Amino acid sequence: MPNRIVVLTGAGLSAESGLGTFRDKNGIWTRHRIEDVATPEAFARDPDRVHAFYNERRAQAAGARPNPAHEALARLQERHPGAVTIVTQNVDALHERAGATALHMHGELARSTCAACGHRWTAPETMHPRDPCPACAAQATRPDVVWFGEMPHHMDEIERHLLSCDLFAAIGTSGNVYPAAGFVQEAARAGARTVEINLEPTDVSGLFDDHLAGPASKVVPEWVESVLDAG
Repeated sequence: MPNRIVVLTGAGLSAESGLGTFRDKNGIWTRHRIEDVATPEAFARDPDRVHAFYNERRAQAAGARPNPAHEALARLQERHPGAVTIVTQNVDALHERAGATALHMHGELARSTCAACGHRWTAPETMHPRDPCPACAAQATRPDVVWFGEMPHHMDEIERHLLSCDLFAAIGTSGNVYPAAGFVQEAARAGARTVEINLEPTDVSGLFDDHLAGPASKVVPEWVESVLDAG
């Protein structure tokens, strides 16, 4: 039975909770240009538009509920006798609502940050460019999400977990965005067994030892039970 498990989750995990993915045929980036809503330059150019985009996403995420895949990962974290670290690319709070803890490498919709002083706080339902920072009063508040061209959160901690794990699973992630796309190679170099769980093969499928295909809400609970039963 593996002792230290790292699970990377992506948008495919939350798709069955009604939250849109990004790169699929009808994904978010087919309806919005990255350059318009998800870069520091876009925010500097048109903060009203960027805030409107994330206000809509925040409202959608607030109404979403965890699906059986989120619940299964929370169960794994609770029942596994070793360490289970969940690293998520998702900015929703579905892992937490299911009872798990997760490292949000791309930030969280439910959090705000100040571009002037770096203070962070719980986001209101609707954010505006002229909202003052509660710490420094600057009108520089923005969603606490990682935009393209910015460094993901928690990278040093994630690196330590990858280098010490003996099982790495990537669930519902396209494998197109670095640095997360390189996690499987880091874990493999450290000697971990690697498994990919997704609807269909990705560009990095060949780097994994094992593959499980199908809807996350069905496949992830089965995989979690197999891991727990192995003990």
